[in-house]
Amino acid sequence: MRNLGLLLLCFLQFCCTSKAQKKFNGVSFVASREEVAQPHVEELIKIYANSASVMPFGFIRDLSSPTIIFDTDRQWFGETRKGAKQYIELLMKNGLEVMVKPQIWIGGGQFTGSIKMESPEDWSVLESSYDKFILNYAELAEETKAPVFCIGTELETFVKNRPEYWQELIAKIRKIYSGKLTYAANWDEYARTPFWNQLDFIGIDAYFPLSESKTPTVEELKQGWQPWKQKISDLALKIKRPVLFTEYGYRSMDFTAKKPWLVDRTEEGVNMDGQSNAKKAIFEEFWNEDWFAGGFVWKWFIEHDRSGGDKDNRFTPQNKPSQSIIANYYKLHGN
Repeated sequence: MRNLGLLLLCFLQFCCTSKAQKKFNGVSFVASREEVAQPHVEELIKIYANSASVMPFGFIRDLSSPTIIFDTDRQWFGETRKGAKQYIELLMKNGLEVMVKPQIWIGGGQFTGSIKMESPEDWSVLESSYDKFILNYAELAEETKAPVFCIGTELETFVKNRPEYWQELIAKIRKIYSGKLTYAANWDEYARTPFWNQLDFIGIDAYFPLSESKTPTVEELKQGWQPWKQKISDLALKIKRPVLFTEYGYRSMDFTAKKPWLVDRTEEGVNMDGQSNAKKAIFEEFWNEDWFAGGFVWKWFIEHDRSGGDKDNRFTPQNKPSQSIIANYYKLHGN
């Protein structure tokens, strides 16, 4: 009984702390060739978004290449430090909070979670290169007073093979950046991420498989969430950190919840109902939870009028029925 009482006390303390956390009703604000302008930001305000992730990019040739190329004249404007700063400043001027989320792109679109060096020397080169990349943007996050910084996205093999490096990296970032930290773990990675207690949020890219139906219903999807949700809430309670969906989203296509991580080369038929139902289910399951801090929908392009639409089967909710669903729930859970 004593242990049960202690567990209950810890839970209540955690919930009280979590209630003080605002929900991030966010979008993943995709980098563009162009500067962001006020009309682009006004589209976010229309859907009651209160936050956005800004994603400068670094590039690696292949999975075993140790050098990250970033902040060059050959990149799109929004992928560079100058571009990211311009995006951050205009978003924050409009009252949106920003998560700075530097990401890596590998040649051919290979999965970042599989980055693996072939020698200790190459691992050391990668660590040095990643230091330069991520600390550059930690400095930008501090300079712009962005409230959240993401230290990496879906890098499980790198994390698994070099755990001491990541412990040291977090300490280096803390010396530069005074805001809150997270890491964007893939949906099948987060339970093994070893450093959550050094961060402020448990970050998850929430592409969990929920249903094999062509057009799953909201109730079917909510049922599909139950085993995953239990494991997520258990971790939040154990680590005493709120959960942040650093990415969440579904494509407007058939079987959208079967393998939600599938990228653009998958060409299932357009299905707006599937995307809409999946959005409703994730909002109904998570946005009322005290241990849940919100999330950033994947993905939102700055040129709103030219994005999405009724023939598009990609992730963006823009100009689709799911856009109004997001707006309704973001308005309902606004702060």
